[in-house]
Amino acid sequence: MATTADFRNGLIIEYNNELYSIIEFQHVKPGKGNAFVRTRLKNLKTGKILPNTFSAGVKINIQRVERRPMQYLYNDGEGYHFMSSETFEQIQIPKDLINAPQFLKEGDIGEVMYHTDSESVLSVELPSTVALEVTYTEPGEKGNTATNAMKEATLETGAIIRVPLFINIGDRLKVNTVDGSYSERVKE
Repeated sequence: MATTADFRNGLIIEYNNELYSIIEFQHVKPGKGNAFVRTRLKNLKTGKILPNTFSAGVKINIQRVERRPMQYLYNDGEGYHFMSSETFEQIQIPKDLINAPQFLKEGDIGEVMYHTDSESVLSVELPSTVALEVTYTEPGEKGNTATNAMKEATLETGAIIRVPLFINIGDRLKVNTVDGSYSERVKE
């Protein structure tokens, strides 16, 4: 068993019979009264963020997790299939455990987080940016690029994002998977 002195960002703990990741924490020692630790916890199943306060020195149950890179194969409608590049073992993962499934393309590598005690999948994280090709967008009008006007573009995965007017069909874009925004054009 560990205590609140062992808190660090990214630590996985068991709290109220569920797994949480510590997003941020702050040790507070008021002038009067006992010390405490103010935290923000992210539920690994639902993704909800919970503010919580622990008394200093409280015992906590740290959970071990393992991150394994796995290659995305295909989606069969029931789930997303990933394969380990080391053991070639294939697993099916539900859509709600993936941070940005709309940007997944066959062959992409995702980081699968496993709970080591139960060998269950907790989440799948894509890289922070991915490069995707534009399959459809309206043509931009010449001379209309001085403003920050945006238009919609459909990517090769079927995702629709907002892009600047100068983007054309066939351009490869770097897309932020956290918020689904356009970052830049990828140079070939």
